[in-house]
Amino acid sequence: MKQGCFITLEGPDGGGKSTQARLLADYLEKQGREVVLTREPGGTPLAEEIRKLILTPTAEALEPMAEILLYTASRAQHVQGLIKPALTAGKVVICERFIDSSLAYQGYGLGWDLELIRTVNRIAVGEFMPDLTFLLDNDPQLGLERVAKRSGENQTTVDRIEARGVAFQQRVRQGFLELAADDSRIILIKTAKRTISEIHQEIITHLSGLN
Repeated sequence: MKQGCFITLEGPDGGGKSTQARLLADYLEKQGREVVLTREPGGTPLAEEIRKLILTPTAEALEPMAEILLYTASRAQHVQGLIKPALTAGKVVICERFIDSSLAYQGYGLGWDLELIRTVNRIAVGEFMPDLTFLLDNDPQLGLERVAKRSGENQTTVDRIEARGVAFQQRVRQGFLELAADDSRIILIKTAKRTISEIHQEIITHLSGLN
């Protein structure tokens, strides 16, 4: 696998992205690689503040265009402040979510024009894209049940996006599947009835192609 590699994990909520990101980071570190584990929205102190604005439920509705622009602002800060410097230093960057999530959530989920979202992101980060993306495909209903259970265990509320419900998540899932069908960069990983270890092993089998 080449130096300075950018890997993302995508998928509907509750699909195990955080767990698989940590396992992948641990695996690569044992191979002697320097790894930066990050997420979107967020990743830098300022980008994390934008994350709070996006995800924290409030009485005031978040307008769809404002949502698109906030995600993109967080991404611009993240790419310039963390991702690109790490890649230049030869590190592997593993990120939970990136531009594919904007297309799936704001495009397919909310019904906004995909080319508009792509254009806004090109303004923010140019043509910068991951080297490889793993799409963890899961059933939206089961995913939301996991989210609710996690929120109960952590005594937190579901965020603004998770609260949009299963029909929204189903549109998001369909969007991810269509994106994967159109782009060889995206590796579809089916997670239904599979263990965490089985999913992890499938992910690492795809790393040898990164050169």
